[in-house]
Amino acid sequence: MIHDNSTISGITLDRAELEQHLSQSVRHFDGCTFDDADLSRLDLQGCTFERCTFLGAILFACKMARTSWLRCRAGGAAFESADAVDARFEGCDLNNTQWRRAKLASASYRGCKLTGASFEEVSHLGIHFEESLLVGADMRGFSFRKATLKELDLSDAYLAGCDFRDAVFEGGSLRNAVLKLAKFQGADLRGTDIEGVKLADAGMFKGAVISHSQAAGFLRELGFIVS
Repeated sequence: MIHDNSTISGITLDRAELEQHLSQSVRHFDGCTFDDADLSRLDLQGCTFERCTFLGAILFACKMARTSWLRCRAGGAAFESADAVDARFEGCDLNNTQWRRAKLASASYRGCKLTGASFEEVSHLGIHFEESLLVGADMRGFSFRKATLKELDLSDAYLAGCDFRDAVFEGGSLRNAVLKLAKFQGADLRGTDIEGVKLADAGMFKGAVISHSQAAGFLRELGFIVS
């Protein structure tokens, strides 16, 4: 079904068909299916994908700058080495996606499911996450310095070497996250769940702001009776 010359809606597209529409300057796809398609290295710059599915699709090294992804489902998709600078993802299911070596400067993820996603070696200056699930995600080495982290569930996430200095956590969770060599000086952790933090990691919170109840939790782990 085609709404007009600029929007393709409600059909399944393979690589060749997508390339044809792109060559005709179509940049809006609504309710289309790209499941398991190999879309490697395509130029998708400026495209809007709304309620589309990319389950298991390969978008290796795609040009995705300034794209918009609205309520899309792309579980297990590979975005490795993609250029997604200034891309916008809202309300998307991106569980178990691969972003290794992608360019994600100034990209934003709002209301997204990113459980198990891998962001290894990405370029992420100015990236923004909000109200998103990042349970078990690999975000090693990320810098969130001075950022406001609103409702991010980072439970069980791999956060080794992350920089959270002067960050403000508004809700969300760091429960059982791997925090080896992470930096929290000046961070405000009062609004987040830090249960399950290993006592060996407690030292990295030196200089961070925590609540009375969070401090009591640390003391209980040390064997003190807090009354």
